[in-house]
Amino acid sequence: MEPVYIKVEAGICGFYCQVKAWQQSKERAVIEITNSECELVQKLAENIREVTLQDIFTRHTGNPVFKAAEQAGCHLTCPVPVAVLKAAEAALELALPREARISFEQNENKDKA
Repeated sequence: MEPVYIKVEAGICGFYCQVKAWQQSKERAVIEITNSECELVQKLAENIREVTLQDIFTRHTGNPVFKAAEQAGCHLTCPVPVAVLKAAEAALELALPREARISFEQNENKDKA
């Protein structure tokens, strides 16, 4: 399978990064987080080199990706850790690589959802 690429635009901080994941084995995906000017995401990138099948199904409080994000000092709502897990999930063929999005809407549109 080809590598999976995700571009993360984190929001108001103005930082972005790219997450690349590829299958190393049936139970292990290699992770690369690049192109970020955020020092915290750079620290996260140093600590996350792979995600295992077990990691994907580990609860939030015990998940090594979320633990690494906390150790790096990432903001609680930083989308990069979730992008890492989504990339690994797609690389391990547990999900199709489809876009996920969080969008803020204007007040006039909120009642139409």
